[in-house]
Amino acid sequence: MLAVISAGIAPGLALLSYFYLRDQYDTEPVTMVFRSFLLGVLLVFPIMFIQYAFLTEGVLQSPFANAFLLSGLLEEFFKWFIMFYTVYQHSHFDERYDGIVYGVAVSLGFATVENILYLFANGVTLAIGRALLPVSSHAIYGVVMGYYLGIAKFSKMKKSIWIWASLIIPVLLHGMYDYILLQIEEYWLYVMVPFMIMLWMLALRKVKVASQLDEDSYKSTIKVKKENIKV
Repeated sequence: MLAVISAGIAPGLALLSYFYLRDQYDTEPVTMVFRSFLLGVLLVFPIMFIQYAFLTEGVLQSPFANAFLLSGLLEEFFKWFIMFYTVYQHSHFDERYDGIVYGVAVSLGFATVENILYLFANGVTLAIGRALLPVSSHAIYGVVMGYYLGIAKFSKMKKSIWIWASLIIPVLLHGMYDYILLQIEEYWLYVMVPFMIMLWMLALRKVKVASQLDEDSYKSTIKVKKENIKV
């Protein structure tokens, strides 16, 4: 039991630590990040109940509907809802990269519990594959969601477009991931590996852009302060 729990928690904590430590300016309070992680944990049970109800009724069970609606839309909407109403307007969300930290925290809270339950049901031998695929993919959805919410918060124009992007793009990425698993049976790994590489390239690009924008803002603020001191 301890081995399963450890194997289920480890990849989520490792990924969360990685993205948390990439924050270059004004690191987020651990308590806030942990709270977001716990909210992601709590999402698992209502989502599982809704998915089970649809499964029992035989609704949305085609590969496309299952992947893009029952998994992608349902799971990412609840994560987005938590992000938008508990993080987006919080005073600690004061940098673009903060969105990525909190998005990853919520997503990995969800993914960690999901991973533990899966390993209990199917065995700890699947832990490595789970860490490389579903857990890391959830982290990437969180990166994308948080990135666009960060852009929205600090953008003077087109806020609504960025907010919609923070929901729609993770839904599409999540749906594509699940559709590959559901629709391609024999050679799914040959499609999944390039897809995961693409996801990681996308996520790391978002991390780089958000960090660069925050750095530019930080330098601009320092410059203004120096000019005010001279005056």
